[in-house]
Amino acid sequence: MVRYHSVLTIAGSDSGGGAGIQADIKTFSALGCFGTSAITAITVQNTRGVFGIHSIPPAIVHDQIKVVMDDIRPAAIKIGMVHTADLAVAIASAIREYAVPVILDPVMVATSGDKLIEDNTIETLQKELFPLSGLVTPNVHEAQLLAGMPIKNKEDMRRAAREIIKTGCRAVLIKGAHLKGDHLFDVYVDTNGREEIFESGYIDTDNTHGTGCTLSSAIAAYSARGIEMVEAIRKATLYVHQAIEAGRNVQTGGGHGPLNHFFNPQKMITHDLV
Repeated sequence: MVRYHSVLTIAGSDSGGGAGIQADIKTFSALGCFGTSAITAITVQNTRGVFGIHSIPPAIVHDQIKVVMDDIRPAAIKIGMVHTADLAVAIASAIREYAVPVILDPVMVATSGDKLIEDNTIETLQKELFPLSGLVTPNVHEAQLLAGMPIKNKEDMRRAAREIIKTGCRAVLIKGAHLKGDHLFDVYVDTNGREEIFESGYIDTDNTHGTGCTLSSAIAAYSARGIEMVEAIRKATLYVHQAIEAGRNVQTGGGHGPLNHFFNPQKMITHDLV
């Protein structure tokens, strides 16, 4: 018998299909993995914006995670939208016993720079979920909140990553897409002192909705396939760049469109049952 490489996403649902659970499942599938999900919130959303959020009760989120982990046993977990402190506690309680890579994309700040969660939720995320995470992937706005400092360039990103590491996670990848330029930089720092810069060219397009969700999901998918973290990030960064390029001229709705997740889909990958 063989198994699929499976991944669990714990995140919100995007009714527009470009981000959240929908982007995560598309990414897992495109990279040859079997996707499972635990939905934390239902958003009223399209390419133009978010018009409402309905939170799922923490106990239901907890139980979604448990039944999937106890049966299908995903080899990696991606965590996205956790907008209340109670949800953070419930998720931590559900995943604590499983020794699988956890990629946490702390959805705290919108592209506009507006905070999406309260300060006490941020503190609970750091206390409950950061210690369980093999990698935390904040964007520049979120990293500024977590590190308590402004970020204006690549060196600031390095310093901020070193500060965030002190809050208890094992590795940080700060996404630099909000720092405009001909080239984009993501900065990686881990508790072993390793530092890496991931560089990609800037693509002129409005179709970037769900980029952060897609990157963290791709890292989780490659991790589930047994690829070590830095190489998983390298592969995931390339995948996202190619997905943006493939969808740059496609119009989906009247606002910020999605990536083309299926520009080169892989067949479902299996491995021997252990």
